[in-house]
Amino acid sequence: MTGAMVHGDQDTRARGTIESPWRIGTRGSQLALTQAGTVRDTLIAAGQHAELVIVKTAGDKSSDPVEKIGVGVFTAALREELAAQTVDIAVHSYKDLPTAPDERFTIAAVPPREDPRDALVARDGLVLGELPAGSVIGTSAPRRAAQLRALGLGIEVVPLRGNLDTRMRKVAEGELDAVVVARAGLVRIGRTDVITESLEPVQMLPAPAQGALAVECRAEDTELATILSALDDPGTRAAVAAERALLAELEAGCTAPVGALAEVVESLDDDGRVVEELSLRGGAAAIDGSDVIRASVVGSLANAAELGRSLARELLELGARDLLSAPSVGAAVDSNPSPMENNP
Repeated sequence: MTGAMVHGDQDTRARGTIESPWRIGTRGSQLALTQAGTVRDTLIAAGQHAELVIVKTAGDKSSDPVEKIGVGVFTAALREELAAQTVDIAVHSYKDLPTAPDERFTIAAVPPREDPRDALVARDGLVLGELPAGSVIGTSAPRRAAQLRALGLGIEVVPLRGNLDTRMRKVAEGELDAVVVARAGLVRIGRTDVITESLEPVQMLPAPAQGALAVECRAEDTELATILSALDDPGTRAAVAAERALLAELEAGCTAPVGALAEVVESLDDDGRVVEELSLRGGAAAIDGSDVIRASVVGSLANAAELGRSLARELLELGARDLLSAPSVGAAVDSNPSPMENNP
């Protein structure tokens, strides 16, 4: 099929062939291409035909700090192409998507999650506790900066922008003592060799939905949504739903100093049967590291979103709103920033 696309099932049936493969929209960074490539390869293995379509975003062309342009600029560009029917599928880092639903689209699949923890890449193979006082650590996320400061290690945290190679190079060349990035990104591009420590959630709660992908299509393309649903992992979907519901209830954006992590755990019911439940931890931190509030809850996978909302209300009762409304102390950015890569 060539030329302009048409709406509905007619177009959906015409796609997925050798002549008209499913078009998967993605940014052109190594990480984004790798993430979208896993979806393409899975579709091909299932007998579908698919190809990647690179979408340039305003964020890729800008050197402004992420706090100014917003990570939403990256996902918005993919959604614009999806709405314009120039692509059929968009693959997002789920943590970058707005928490408010967009009725034009459906999250057809949430594939199995990669390790959601943050990772330290430090000089000389050091772990976080071995970095001497005064060491300079770079990170793009206020959440990471706040939690690093809260550890009281006497380190200096500076804003950082750039793709994963750029960030790691700043350590290798001695500009920084260490950087903190999402472990999932390094796993996906095959660079776990540079990780000097994977930071446990007790040290640093990851961002809501970190390590998870969202595979999105147009709401009207029901046949395609059914095809994509084979990629879905119910446990990951439930965990992400709880984490993002917490974020939404806190009325905090994806760059706020909020962490959350939900995990599927097994327990025994009253009859001694093994059942699966969702264990959710959440927290908010003052950006200067002066205070951190954390709480946790366990509940049903079927009520994942309500579990997240209830934990958010508990955090608010504990004073999270005051922490989230405090002024930032680390708003300065790199003097020579590089285009961001899927908010690693």
